[in-house]
Amino acid sequence: MFNTDIGIDLGTASVLVFIKGKGVVLKEPSVVAVDRDTEKIKAVGEEARLMIGRTPENIVAVRPLKQGVISDYSITEQMIRYFIQKAIGKRSFKKPRICVCVPSGATEVEIKAVQDAAFQAGAREVFIVEEPVAAAIGAGIDISKPCGNMIVDIGGGTTDVAVISLGGTVVSTSIKVAGDDFDDAIVRYMRKKHNLLIGDRTAEEIKIGIGTCFNKSDNKKMEVRGRNLVTGLPKTIEITSEETEEALKDVSASIVEAVHRVLEQTPPELAADIAVRGIVLTGGGCLLHGLDQLIESKTGINTMTAEDPMTVVAIGTGQYLDYIDEAAKEKIN
Repeated sequence: MFNTDIGIDLGTASVLVFIKGKGVVLKEPSVVAVDRDTEKIKAVGEEARLMIGRTPENIVAVRPLKQGVISDYSITEQMIRYFIQKAIGKRSFKKPRICVCVPSGATEVEIKAVQDAAFQAGAREVFIVEEPVAAAIGAGIDISKPCGNMIVDIGGGTTDVAVISLGGTVVSTSIKVAGDDFDDAIVRYMRKKHNLLIGDRTAEEIKIGIGTCFNKSDNKKMEVRGRNLVTGLPKTIEITSEETEEALKDVSASIVEAVHRVLEQTPPELAADIAVRGIVLTGGGCLLHGLDQLIESKTGINTMTAEDPMTVVAIGTGQYLDYIDEAAKEKIN
């Protein structure tokens, strides 16, 4: 209560808040419902997500973060403040130290926007950490050793691929292809193949329910409801996981290509470490069925998904403050 350390995984799809000593205390969609007429915020998080596609004209449900970076500064600031107050309450006597993660390809301007938003939301000190570094710490990897570790963090808006050694990033790339693009690909496929218009929420349900990007032995089926583009009337059809593989082919290929590109640029000694230690997948996007098998089949390197991949970045972001404190102590000694 007197001295709080907070780690915030400020994601395109969801925001997770980690508090030292308590773990991940909050996980909510990064959606804000705003009244256009009064500019007032009507709802934040899960409450606002349920409003998507179901609001009158004057109320709009927006995502203030696009592809891992702030697209609407004032709404992001209010959203961060709301989540911090919800996580720690208003009884904290001292302003917290806040660590926020950003995509590895974030520019100085984008990083400054995140810092300013966190300060405005009530931070005493603000630290910024790259998502792959936070993911590695959260996954339990000792990043301080001179040993190559490859992290592929697939979020909602960006995929970060990085090789980490001695506490820093050696080679990295950040592509604006991730979980949201899987949803968009399903929407496009349904429109093109079945003349059926579906919403983002339905596409996400398909992705979670039967989605795959690597040939599945059991071909699952699912009923999908949408609007027939020919008649304009509601329609229900049945689709299979085989069809989702076709729909997600291009997006998953972009992620594999990014992994390939980073491996090509990795120094040989670190590449040898990765061949032994394998590739670690984190982030909600890596839960898509068969993604680990696809990367393994294309690279020939053992690929594993971190335990509870949704929360590892938030945990690592919070633990990064301990890592900074330890490094500072070592410098003094």
